[in-house]
Amino acid sequence: MTSTALPKSSVSSSVQHPLDPLFPEELAIAVETVKQQQNLGNSVRFGSVTLHEPSKVVVKSFKPGDPIRREAFAILLDNATGKTYEAIVSITEKTVVSYTHIPDVQPSIMLDEFVECEEAVKASPEFRAALEKRGITDIDLVMIDPWSAGNFDKEDEKGLRLSRAFCWIRSDSNDNGYARPIEGVVPVVDLNKMEVIRVEDYGIVPLPPQSGNYERDYIPKFRDDLKPLDIVQPDGPSFEVNGHKVYWQKWHFRIGFNPREGLVLYDIGYEDEGKIRPIIYRASLAEMVVPYNVSGATPSNHFRKNAFDVGEYGIGMLANSLSLGCDCLGVIRYFDAYLTNSTGEVATIENAICMHEEDFGILWKHMDWRTENTEVRRSRRLVVSFIATVGNYEYGFYWYFYQDGNIQFEVKLTGIVNTAAIAPNQDPEFGVLLAPGLVGHVHQHMFNVRLDMTVDGDQNSVSEVNTEAIPLGPKNPYGNACQVTSTVLKTEQEAQRIVDPFKARYWKIENPSITNAVGKPVGYKLMPSDTVLPFAHPEAKVYQRATFMTKNLWVTPYSSEEKYPAGNYPNQHPGGDGLPKWTEGDRAIENTDVVVWYTFGQHHIPRPEDWPVMPVSYTGFLLKPNGFFKQNPAMDLPPSQKNGHCHS
Repeated sequence: MTSTALPKSSVSSSVQHPLDPLFPEELAIAVETVKQQQNLGNSVRFGSVTLHEPSKVVVKSFKPGDPIRREAFAILLDNATGKTYEAIVSITEKTVVSYTHIPDVQPSIMLDEFVECEEAVKASPEFRAALEKRGITDIDLVMIDPWSAGNFDKEDEKGLRLSRAFCWIRSDSNDNGYARPIEGVVPVVDLNKMEVIRVEDYGIVPLPPQSGNYERDYIPKFRDDLKPLDIVQPDGPSFEVNGHKVYWQKWHFRIGFNPREGLVLYDIGYEDEGKIRPIIYRASLAEMVVPYNVSGATPSNHFRKNAFDVGEYGIGMLANSLSLGCDCLGVIRYFDAYLTNSTGEVATIENAICMHEEDFGILWKHMDWRTENTEVRRSRRLVVSFIATVGNYEYGFYWYFYQDGNIQFEVKLTGIVNTAAIAPNQDPEFGVLLAPGLVGHVHQHMFNVRLDMTVDGDQNSVSEVNTEAIPLGPKNPYGNACQVTSTVLKTEQEAQRIVDPFKARYWKIENPSITNAVGKPVGYKLMPSDTVLPFAHPEAKVYQRATFMTKNLWVTPYSSEEKYPAGNYPNQHPGGDGLPKWTEGDRAIENTDVVVWYTFGQHHIPRPEDWPVMPVSYTGFLLKPNGFFKQNPAMDLPPSQKNGHCHS
């Protein structure tokens, strides 16, 4: 397969825009400034350091050449006291603007803590004793995955920073450890002290007998009938990049990245008749949670599995360095990501973001059967993506831009199903047998995307559109009529909605003060794809901690303080923060600066075909212009036959 990587701009490039992510030298200045001015000791960890985004007023009034004031936002944890702090640091002036203690919260689990937690578990005499009971003596082959502990109102866990570690055993150093879970053993670790405080033991279950190796050296024979497929762009790509600003097929937007959300897109607009029309100010994956649907009625080490991969770990911290020719194909523009580890050292994830073009089949076509004249245009889309590895799972996050004004967000789920062991000749009650003695539990992946909308300006309204059959009668004498109703959602409580495919339901974001060529408000519609609601009971802890997943749509008036649907610190939080808390006031959302929060998900009942590595599964949504343009905006695309590549 043929791919080409375009050159990246220099790391030391000067800042061009207030929303540019922090460069390595800026991260270093922020860390050193807060260390010195707050006299931080060795017990203080940096949970994250990222751009402190300036206000909308500052961003929208910025002109090239204006001076840019740069600030960093840092979350810090003192292991000695267990206290969490937030710092705002002026990089421009090299001073700490604020340093605030945030009581009763736990920052996300840091990558360094994962490594140290595994070391602490392996050093625990109690853990080693549990292994010996199971005939496991080679500690080097034991594999530990630290999981967030959640919050289950356990009195002896209050105030502690905890991780519950799940364990597997490899047969050799390159073995797929997930094939052999050490069932029933859960070390619980105090992450501040890096000590195992207890080892939960739910009883011995035999190791599954089969391996699940997937690496190329273990595959006995590959297919030999697959011919090469080259992606070639001899004249280069159609996009242009200036720093973090992207121009492609009338689209304009900016690329950002942070440790928590990963890829962030800013200032998305479309050039129409010489004018750049704004659509979205800021778009990002704001949270995701993976609840496992396992009962705790009988002793089990699995019912507490509820991972908030954005808020508890930081999906950006887990981003892959993408390999040329494997994750993306074509003429590729990569962007690096700059982060810090928990000691404040700057780290670079090379090629964290991939951008390339893809052919996407027919965009529009018509053959006049009377004249036999045919007009056809092929669709091309711009892909901006990154991939994160969260323990056993891989998540690919893809933003697609289309020539007809569509914007799509897609999540690709792959990697290895989280596994458990079961005794021979038993059927799992809350899962599926993947292989003899190996279980994949039923679970869900629930995502929430935050869309700070600005459709032709900041004053937007959101409507729900439903289609329903008209009852048989004088208004519908032949029974074939239906009507489409559009209802403006006026308050936050009204705007808590769920999908209804039987009414062809979608939601429309409009600008009431700007009309299109037929006199209607300009707008975009949010179109759901396959999704699911949680199966957890309202009294379940994960339901209370991730209330955002109970509704597909939430709408709030813009607030710079409201960024994450489960709150700023979901790690071990009892719940009630974020969207349920903000919307209690039932604020007005009509004709104002609105933020649309869309929740979608996938219900995963594992199957043997998901083992040992799961084929990609897809979920997401589409934003589609709805009266935004006066006609099909892709009418000016050149005829496909002119490029000489349609026929061989």
